[in-house]
Amino acid sequence: MFTLGAYFTYALMGEAFGFNGLLANAKIPIQLPFFWALLFSSILTGLVGVAIERLAFRPLRRQGAESLLTVVSSLGVAFIIVNLIQYLVGAENYPFPANTYGNLPAAINFGSIEKPIPIRTVQVAIFGVSIFVLGILTYFINFTKFGKAMKAVAEDPVTASLLGINTDGFIVLTFFISSFLAGLAGTLVGSSVGIAGPYFGIAFGLKGLAVIVLGGLGSIPGAVLGGLVIGIIEAFVPGEFSAYRDAIAFGILFVMLLVRPQGLLGRQFIQKV
Repeated sequence: MFTLGAYFTYALMGEAFGFNGLLANAKIPIQLPFFWALLFSSILTGLVGVAIERLAFRPLRRQGAESLLTVVSSLGVAFIIVNLIQYLVGAENYPFPANTYGNLPAAINFGSIEKPIPIRTVQVAIFGVSIFVLGILTYFINFTKFGKAMKAVAEDPVTASLLGINTDGFIVLTFFISSFLAGLAGTLVGSSVGIAGPYFGIAFGLKGLAVIVLGGLGSIPGAVLGGLVIGIIEAFVPGEFSAYRDAIAFGILFVMLLVRPQGLLGRQFIQKV
């Protein structure tokens, strides 16, 4: 979903694809501004997520399949999407145009003239959008009836169904929201570093797994804290060891699973027997 959102935005901005793939040199006849392309691509990614839930996960859920089969199914869907992207548009890099963010300067100085602290505008935009989306998501999950119903379904779908909650409907809503946010994140990251081929999202997804485990499963503040911890630690890695930055995230993941499996802000699950 992360990769798919970036490709959708790239196409909706009217950019042409490369020389490989079934859609070589093709482009759609419309050219949307970045904001609208970002919005519509995220919606499209959300709809793809709903379709995946219907085709790959709902049949398993209705048969009462084990959770491991759900993981296997998700991996299969990921490989299908990656190979489909490669078949359609090839495996080359697709950088976003230089004027993606309009006439904004390439960098913003957060220091003084004598001691400048330039930060790329795209990084500031990513941070601002992330904080905005985080606030909306936190409010939705914790303070609305739909969010509380989603939490109830996640906690115990059988009991939630007995209480009159449409569990299938809220699972579909969860898939849409998560896919929407994944597409949004993929576009924002892609606008910063470009789309590095169909496997563009795998490295970010694996690092996201480390962030979730570090912060605590099911905890939005924990995910934020986990991301900050890993990001700060990676920032202090010396330049000569920059090739090993990704190993740090998985090293932290390994240690956390041994020391505190529920994560920094996660709660320990007690199984009654």
